[in-house]
Amino acid sequence: MDKRKKMKEKKMKREIHFSDELNDDFAGMNIKRKNLPLSYKYIHTNPFWRFCEFVLYYILALPLVFISQKLAYNFRFVNKKVLDCYKKEGCFIYGNHTLTCGDAFTPSLLSFPKKAFIVTSPDAVSVPLTGTLVEMLGAMPLPTQFAGMRNFREAVDTRAKNGKCIVIYPEAHIWPYYTKIRPFKDVSFKYAAETNKPAFCFTTTYQKRRHCAKPKVTVYIDGPFYPDENLPIKENQKMLRNSVYEAMCKRSKNSDYEYYSYTRLPENTEENNNE
Repeated sequence: MDKRKKMKEKKMKREIHFSDELNDDFAGMNIKRKNLPLSYKYIHTNPFWRFCEFVLYYILALPLVFISQKLAYNFRFVNKKVLDCYKKEGCFIYGNHTLTCGDAFTPSLLSFPKKAFIVTSPDAVSVPLTGTLVEMLGAMPLPTQFAGMRNFREAVDTRAKNGKCIVIYPEAHIWPYYTKIRPFKDVSFKYAAETNKPAFCFTTTYQKRRHCAKPKVTVYIDGPFYPDENLPIKENQKMLRNSVYEAMCKRSKNSDYEYYSYTRLPENTEENNNE
């Protein structure tokens, strides 16, 4: 019986080949990206929009998110209380990017009762009809043109100053069920450094389940990591990035089950990844 079970698990495990930890993406969404206008509206003040946003986020989405995360992953947080004292003043929360849908849901549960605003790829709002819904659920898409960065940065600064929780996936690309932490740049830590807001991190880890091939999910929260007022912004960026990276690497060791297997391709290979 155990032998058949192990064979079944081995068959279900997907093998993914990668060559570039910074740029490879395995989300498999294949969305046709649309260009965002330079005047893209990140913060809406229209009362009707705000009402629809509230109903969608708090009345419809959150209960479904909680139930789906529990049923799909037996989902739980560890050390979530460290965020309690900082939700009112606003903060930046960084996480590893390893769940296609789950990573859109986790921030909502993490920041509750505050709403989480998630820095996303423009792809998130590029799907016809659903782009507005995704935006109402907290997506803050990166601009598709460099000239749009000023508008985006002003929105991020305003959200931070208004005490909102802003969530960023510094790895940028989704690697489903990956159990390690990929190297990432410090560019997204400039937001916390410039606004002098605390940074936190959450690390999604995977554990074996007794009667299910899919792993259960445990998310560890660490922080706060504060910018040093005596350091220039560039050095604070690096310091915050290193603090978050080290905490996430340490927590990632709590994964004890590899649902997807990742293998680095030999250099100069022409093998294509068909995953």
